Amino acid sequence: MTATTDRPHMLTEDFEAVARIAAREVEGMRLEFLDGIVRSKAMPDGDHGRIIQWLTRICLQYRPELWLHPGQGIKAQQYRAGRAIPDAALAPSEAFVGQGDWVDPEAVLMAVEVTSGDSDTHRRDHVEKPRAYAETGIPVYLLMDRAKCEVSVYSQPNGSRYESVHIVPYGTDIALPDPVGITLRTEQLKDWVR
Repeated sequence: MTATTDRPHMLTEDFEAVARIAAREVEGMRLEFLDGIVRSKAMPDGDHGRIIQWLTRICLQYRPELWLHPGQGIKAQQYRAGRAIPDAALAPSEAFVGQGDWVDPEAVLMAVEVTSGDSDTHRRDHVEKPRAYAETGIPVYLLMDRAKCEVSVYSQPNGSRYESVHIVPYGTDIALPDPVGITLRTEQLKDWVR
């Protein structure tokens, strides 16, 4: 039997307690709760971290009033019943102050994922995360796929999916639509392919 948000593995509150214990007891353990299923999130490698640094510098240059919050847990999916940890979330710098481990996503302008080498990265980053972020109403989802050497920009969430998906190979400029309003020159991403 497959878990769903109608019949999850556990209640959201129970997941939060388990995730807190796992993070404290197991170094590097990060758990997510999407579609009623508990999954572990792979630890980022050095190239993964470098891509987030690159993007942080670009965001600061063009949108200094915002911050690219790395690894911030957010309440995701319909009714905020899921828990996701994007690699980064673009939001005002003070947006999450006082909210704890899992923040309200209302202030998030863009969720960012960089693929890792684990076996479920395609399902998680190309299927589950876009759906979860669209259901949450996050305006832009940016996916940098190191295996495919592609950048995907999802926008125009309709409550169940993103209406617009634009995919380009590394080396091609791509616009992040409003409310982000930045154009990425992706040539440098070729240096951090996995």
